[in-house]
Amino acid sequence: MTIIKSAIAALTATTLLAGAAAAQTTTLRIQTHYGPETPSGKLAAEFIDDVQTMSGGDIQIEMFYSSSVVKTVETFDAAANGIVDCDMTGGAYQTGKNPAFQFVGDIMGGYDTPYQQLSWLYYGGGLEKAQELYNQFGMQLIGWWIYGQESLASSTELKGIDDLKEWNFRSPPGLETEIFASLGAKPTVLDFTEVPTALETKLISGADASGLANNVGLGLYDIVNNATYPGFHSMPSDHLACNKSVYDAMPDAHKRIMNVAMQALALKTALTFEKENAEAAAQLREKGVNLWDWSQEDRAKFREAAQAKWQEWAERSPEAKALVDSHVAYLKELGLIASSDGGEAGNEAAAEGQSAN
Repeated sequence: MTIIKSAIAALTATTLLAGAAAAQTTTLRIQTHYGPETPSGKLAAEFIDDVQTMSGGDIQIEMFYSSSVVKTVETFDAAANGIVDCDMTGGAYQTGKNPAFQFVGDIMGGYDTPYQQLSWLYYGGGLEKAQELYNQFGMQLIGWWIYGQESLASSTELKGIDDLKEWNFRSPPGLETEIFASLGAKPTVLDFTEVPTALETKLISGADASGLANNVGLGLYDIVNNATYPGFHSMPSDHLACNKSVYDAMPDAHKRIMNVAMQALALKTALTFEKENAEAAAQLREKGVNLWDWSQEDRAKFREAAQAKWQEWAERSPEAKALVDSHVAYLKELGLIASSDGGEAGNEAAAEGQSAN
């Protein structure tokens, strides 16, 4: 009887230990630059619900919206240093660390659709190359969510490329400032959260902030009455990147949930914004906001300027060159850049593909 009792006790202890191991919890603090009222903010909330539900509550997420802990550009460092656990902004804010971050953040003038850009990440070798870059800075790239082409907002007309001359607008840091400056514009780097105030006070006359629906959510077209739509110049890859030590300590099941939930967020984001942007465009037209759809010729000129800058940036670090070469190879594979070269023929083909969107 004593032996039986001992065996039962041992079995009970083992079961309790196994249960404790199975019930390991993960708590994550994540900051995004999006406000909770924007379409992207609402999608981020759906991501949280997906993760917490799929994990049976074993993963708990506290989301900080509108860059409420640190400035948008400081989120990556805040995660790497443990102030928060994960950064849900974008890689392009980190070009000061390595120019290569531009090409995991916003290639500018490259892919036409979110699906093409996501395809490079998952099936074009992009994730492996990007992960090497993130890991150098103590971060783990979980994935992307891409809402599609951005729309510029402006108090002045933006009928075509000639209207960029002397145009003073908010730009994120990095490649974009150089491309637009080469076309005669005057980019001013401001934090994402400062855009509405800067437009209201006329510190700037326009802004590259986000996609059309998000810009509506930010109230930008309550301040200015011009927008480019459909967009053509920028399709940022917002990322989820977590402190690598935090990520490595997570159970494999939790890692899988995070990665799969991120892929679900990517699909929902692309699908949502096709609908949201179309609805926003209809509402803005009724409101009297001018929506400018650039000609193929103007789009081609912008792509030509962008692709020239890619090659300049490729010379700034080995990691940047590796990413640019990877993108160019995949863009050729997709037929967005001519296989013979990345010059005019590629730009014209890309422009035709974009104008069909």
